Amino acid sequence: PYLGNDYTNEEIEQILLNIKDKKQIKIEKIDNFNLLCDEAVNQLINDSVIGWFQGKMEFGPRALGNRSILADPRKRNMKNIINNKIKRRENFRPFAPSVMKEHQNEWFEENYDNLYMSSMMNAKKDKIKLIPAVVHVDGTSRVQTVSEKMNFRFYNLINKFYKKTTVPMLLNTSFNENEPIVRRPDEAIKCFLRTDMDALFINDFYIKKIK
Repeated sequence: PYLGNDYTNEEIEQILLNIKDKKQIKIEKIDNFNLLCDEAVNQLINDSVIGWFQGKMEFGPRALGNRSILADPRKRNMKNIINNKIKRRENFRPFAPSVMKEHQNEWFEENYDNLYMSSMMNAKKDKIKLIPAVVHVDGTSRVQTVSEKMNFRFYNLINKFYKKTTVPMLLNTSFNENEPIVRRPDEAIKCFLRTDMDALFINDFYIKKIK
């Protein structure tokens, strides 16, 4: 599904240089992807909501890990946090989990690949309490199956989170506020700056709000 545009670090750096007010943010370039993931996971496990803008944009109706807003699925109040910080959408609407392929059947009843987050799965009853932010009131989740082959960077981010938490998934929602999903770096940066999103990981750049 990753058929859209991608952007170079040089293109993104030019946009970052043109941000007029940098007093409230810190920008860091991290050339090592493992270290970038470490920073992202540290943000996630400390209740942050992050933007994840990597590689080519998804084609289709769902954010599949390249133009995504991500959060910790273990936090019961995370849906409200995301709605208050960014989305401002109806309270009944659930958020979805992106789960590592090899662990999916440990958490959900169905065992097929849901690569495009296009259908519902039933969360296993003994797991629901562990991931309340991504299970709807009827016990279902709109799962994205994530494989290393299909999306190396997103898979490895989830894997880092799994190694620190024993939960092999992340809450994943589209990177937008009340407009279409962001496509270009400038759209992602504007969304980050005008909302209460805590951090943005855009290619090799790590941008965080100074609190």
